[in-house]
This record gives sequence, C-alpha cells and structure tokens, in this order.
Amino acid sequence: MNPQLVYVLQAPVISEKSTVAADKENRFVFKITKQATKQEVKKAVESLFGVEVESVHVLNVKGKNKRFGRTLGKRSDWKKAYVKLKPGHDINFATP
Repeated sequence: MNPQLVYVLQAPVISEKSTVAADKENRFVFKITKQATKQEVKKAVESLFGVEVESVHVLNVKGKNKRFGRTLGKRSDWKKAYVKLKPGHDINFATP
C-alpha cells in the first residue's frame, strides 16, 4: 500500500444526507485533501476498507463567512468525495 494514500482520506462525513445516501445508494461521503484526485480517492478507499469502488464524484465546498463579535471571519474551503461501492460491498464505520 502506498503511504501517501493514507493521507488522502481525512474523515467520513456523517450527516443525515450522507446516511440516506449510504442506505439507499451504497454511496459513502468522505472529507479529502484539496489536492486529491478521483483516482487517488478510489485507490485509498479500496486499499483501506477492502472494497471495490464503482465511481467517485468529487466536489469543492466553499467555506462560509462567519462573524465573531465585531470581526468578520471565513471558514476554510474543503473538498469532499462521494464514493459509490459495487453491489455486495459495504463499509461499516462502527467496527474498528
């Protein structure tokens, strides 16, 4: 396994929308590094979780403008990937 692939995936995104996508479409959502490509995400998921990936969709999420008292601030931009697994494969985040 390539050691750089470990750093591609930062965290799974656990939300209501991602849970519905996982249940209905076998699609999982991950927060990834900004420089990651679709091929790197696919290789990382397949090697780390031992599953087969059907497709990967990547999108950039713009950070929101926030206000902290009088000062204006901005949250960082980040990138996420929707990973669709082939039928018969599953990822369980509850077990280590």
